[in-house]
Amino acid sequence: MFRPALKVTSRVSPVSSMSWRFPRAGVQAATVVAARSSSYRVLHSTPKSSGLVLVQVSLCRRRQIWHAQRGVAPFHSSGPNQGLPLIPMLLGAFKASTTIEVVRTAARVALTFLPLILFKNRWSKKYLKHHEKFHPGEPVSEEKKAELLKRIRARTVLFNVLLFVPVALFWLAILASAEQTPITGRWRLIILSPEEEDEIAAQLKGPNWYHTVIEILSTDGPPKLIPTTDWRYQWVRDTLRRLEAGIPVLQREQELASHWLDTTPDQPPLPPPAEYPLRPRPRAMDAMRRWSETLCGRSSPHSAHVIAGPPYSLLIVDKPDAANAFSYGFGPDGACGVVVYSGFIDNIISKALSSAMSSGHTSQTLPEKTSWWTHLFGSLVISPLSPLPPHPVPTEQQTAELAILLAHEVAHLVLSHHLETLSSATIMVPALISMFADVTRTLLFPVTMLFGPFVNDAVAQLGKVGSGELTKIGEYCTSVHQEIEADVVSARILAHAGFDAREAVTFWEEKQNAPQAAECSLTGRPGSSNSSWPLARQIMGSSHPVNEIRIEKLKSELVRWELEKRVAEKKRIMGEPDRSSILGLV
Repeated sequence: MFRPALKVTSRVSPVSSMSWRFPRAGVQAATVVAARSSSYRVLHSTPKSSGLVLVQVSLCRRRQIWHAQRGVAPFHSSGPNQGLPLIPMLLGAFKASTTIEVVRTAARVALTFLPLILFKNRWSKKYLKHHEKFHPGEPVSEEKKAELLKRIRARTVLFNVLLFVPVALFWLAILASAEQTPITGRWRLIILSPEEEDEIAAQLKGPNWYHTVIEILSTDGPPKLIPTTDWRYQWVRDTLRRLEAGIPVLQREQELASHWLDTTPDQPPLPPPAEYPLRPRPRAMDAMRRWSETLCGRSSPHSAHVIAGPPYSLLIVDKPDAANAFSYGFGPDGACGVVVYSGFIDNIISKALSSAMSSGHTSQTLPEKTSWWTHLFGSLVISPLSPLPPHPVPTEQQTAELAILLAHEVAHLVLSHHLETLSSATIMVPALISMFADVTRTLLFPVTMLFGPFVNDAVAQLGKVGSGELTKIGEYCTSVHQEIEADVVSARILAHAGFDAREAVTFWEEKQNAPQAAECSLTGRPGSSNSSWPLARQIMGSSHPVNEIRIEKLKSELVRWELEKRVAEKKRIMGEPDRSSILGLV
């Protein structure tokens, strides 16, 4: 009766064909373990078994000794954690603007069927409850009752599914799109897939950026641009290139950690290494992928997204009554850049001229270019080369003021604030308003259907108007968080480019009291009247929120630099190499 068992167990003997070999150290360890286990069985022997149990135990012992002597182990399946990297890959599929559209469609489908399901379930329950009242002496049959209860359960499951799908898709999109802003570490949402971001960068690459910006500026008529040969353009361009040289340092602040401690008190301060250095934009899905790869014992590369870094495009608009600037675009190869109005440059030069006249000094100008022929014969012969008109030579202080404004705009580009604004203003805000309007219309439908289609159209129009105005707010104005981040990061860019970041506080304090403040939105239209502005501009204003909050935050950041330096110097004296952050104390 034990022959079938012997035949089954005998097939397991050629197990070496599905085995893998131990290393040499593993063979010795396995032999020691087998020897110890055999000695343990000799000392602690149990009564001998008989029959099938004895045969199986004997085969198992023989198999263990055979594997230990030859350094092999039985075949086993792969660990279950090797499939975890699929999780972030599936989660990354929800990071796209189309996911929000799918959520809106799923929500509309659910709102279409949910009232019907609730009505039918309520009717079925009332039928079972009040059947005896309206049909005395005719009880509900068990078959019909079971059928109604089955339908109620099925409709309840369908109700839960219809309600769960849009909610789950929405939160999956939020989780996949969450990322931390470089330098500051603020969590934000950019619901754009990598393919959509690459498409935006490709549309603005090269000369396309200039065409797009000129088209935007043409809303008030064809803009008058300052040529590249103008001394103002060359001055702004050289200052911008000087700031661009400090952007790569933001990626290597940890490597240059000792340099910021070597500055003397009479030198401009340098920032301590950032807790969140500038890298290709991190995302929650990247963290999940790295976590999954770590569990599997593999290393995972960082996100392949590029940093929207230099060289930046530049345009200077000849508009003396506009003393502002703005940044626009996303992506490398000139897909993002800065637009400066000539009024800001004129203010810097005129301020220096007025201060020079009040002190009794004249402004420094370039000497008039004349040829040697003119020097010999004077005014008798007119030189064929017309001399260039003299112009003021910008001082280092004037260049520092220009650099502060440019660094603020460059910080917006480095932090990809325009993608964040695009994501919130054109995707998230309209989607949330649309879904809220759909829920409101569904709840009010029993009331509005009594008043005809006019009330329904009015409710729908309210949602469209609100969505449009909030979209304009996102397009034209930036949030306070983004402005504070731009100020903080611009201070780092200024310091790494060789400027004194402390001068930024004085600059923004003067701008706070100035009638025209610098701005980076596309709404700088000084000639337009307030009555013609859309509602969004009347709510948010036409300039940056240059206020006391931004200035206080900038001062706190500079104070933190000094405190971090003192703590690091004290730890260096005490022989502690690690730098402890005091962000929590500040």
